[in-house]
Amino acid sequence: MSIFPYVYHMIESFHTTSDDRRITFYAGMVTSAFAFAEFLSCMIWGRVSDRYGRKPILLTGLAGTGISMILFGFAPNLITALIARALGGLLNGNIGVLQSTVAEVITVEAHQPYAYSVMPIVWCLGSVAGSAIGGVMADPVRNYGWAKGTIWDKFPFLLPNVFCTAVVVLAMFVGILFLEETHEEKKLERDRGLELGKIILRLFQREPMAALSSTKTAHASTTYTLIREESFDSPPDYRSTAPSPELVPTHSPEGLPPPAYQSIEGSPRSSISGEDSRMMSQALDPEALAKETEQAKRNASTLNAFTKQVIIIIVSYGILAYHTISAEQLLPVMFTLPESNEPVSLPFGFTCGFGLPSKSIGGILSVQGVIQVIAMLFAFPTLTKRLGSLTLFRISVFTYPFLYIVTPYLTLAPSSIRMPCVYIILMWKAFTFPSALVMMANNTPSSKVSGTLNGAMGAAASLSRTFGPPVSGQLQGTGLAHGVLGLPWWANACVAVLGAFLSMFMIEERRRTFASEKHVPVDEESDDMLQIVESPNASLETMQSTPSSPIMTRFDRRSSRS
Repeated sequence: MSIFPYVYHMIESFHTTSDDRRITFYAGMVTSAFAFAEFLSCMIWGRVSDRYGRKPILLTGLAGTGISMILFGFAPNLITALIARALGGLLNGNIGVLQSTVAEVITVEAHQPYAYSVMPIVWCLGSVAGSAIGGVMADPVRNYGWAKGTIWDKFPFLLPNVFCTAVVVLAMFVGILFLEETHEEKKLERDRGLELGKIILRLFQREPMAALSSTKTAHASTTYTLIREESFDSPPDYRSTAPSPELVPTHSPEGLPPPAYQSIEGSPRSSISGEDSRMMSQALDPEALAKETEQAKRNASTLNAFTKQVIIIIVSYGILAYHTISAEQLLPVMFTLPESNEPVSLPFGFTCGFGLPSKSIGGILSVQGVIQVIAMLFAFPTLTKRLGSLTLFRISVFTYPFLYIVTPYLTLAPSSIRMPCVYIILMWKAFTFPSALVMMANNTPSSKVSGTLNGAMGAAASLSRTFGPPVSGQLQGTGLAHGVLGLPWWANACVAVLGAFLSMFMIEERRRTFASEKHVPVDEESDDMLQIVESPNASLETMQSTPSSPIMTRFDRRSSRS
């Protein structure tokens, strides 16, 4: 995003051509080179992350971004600039890996709307900050009177790239020290960078850690004292071998319960329900274990992961990216076009615009980021809880064609209602992309293929960003030449209709099991016993009515003494 404010002037400084149209075309090539290279590498990086983990791939992407920025800042000609941008796309095609990381962090389904709204929020903030950095820091010799003959004079667009590279290097250090691996297998491996990060944190948490350690020591001492005081109350046929109420029989005839503890059902911890017995028998059954292993392999298979629903989501995501990125390019041009007093030939013949200066356009685009952040932070989670991800996605994609049809006519509307309508159009994007990400996460059968599937989504979006702006720009030029401002918008509406049509084939399917839903079956007797022990208001009579055991007998003796 930081290159957008100065890319035209950078191409102009290469003296490749003096034709404004050619300069605009080359600027589009530089912008699209990153997206096309990202399209080629997204699925590859996703697949690699499924095998080697998320953290190393994310860090590799950051390193690739830093390298490409430095090369781009030192680019002396158009070819070097194109290579630098393409290299950045090839090395940083990990947006799918980042989406997989977010999906693996979420353990409760209710947290999905909040988690998947974070990425678009960060993207909006980064877009605003990046554009500001590029606009303020570009060509410091001409803009701020820095000394001529220096490196900043020879490479006038190096400074914003150096600054962004410094930010990337800082992000790499933070990632190495504090980013945790989320891959279900790789997160169990040792991470020396994370260990170093914990050591650094301990330097700033020395006193709290010491207080916590002393508290634990006090508790341990109290526990040991209580155990020693009650050791003489232990039944004669038992001895304690650990600082816990676990009792081990000293002698017992084979096959019979201990003399002091004749009932096996007397302790809810030792009783085994029918459901537990059935699960244990299944676990010991080789055939059942083989079926479970085979099912896990099928879920982790890349071919089986690309189900009908997954393919529909990926294609819909690509279509969504195409018409939204095209609209983002068409809007500034419509803002720039002058207002016209020429007669309008409705319904299609008009070419007037808003006639806004560049400063006002920049302010509108900045407000766009703020509006989208607010919408994703507050409106999206609430709407997702009430409507569901699929319903909200369908409402959004079915509204897009109407918005695109109406947008060109805003140039004919009174000035008082123009901008509110524009902000509604800009805000609508906040509901569609997070909904698609949630549906993809729910349709992913295994985290072992999560990077591949999200990489496919990223590839589809990158391909759309490659061809969307050039095609829309060509249609816009053709429309203006024939006096039809709305031509690219109405073409965009046709593409959006296709996306809305595809959404009708989506179903609310969930192939993922959250960690909060995984539990161990407990029989009713054990559950009742746990409630009695854990309840702080349980009466002594209630506890005495439970099946007898040496532990409870010892509790009764201590209670009677007090």
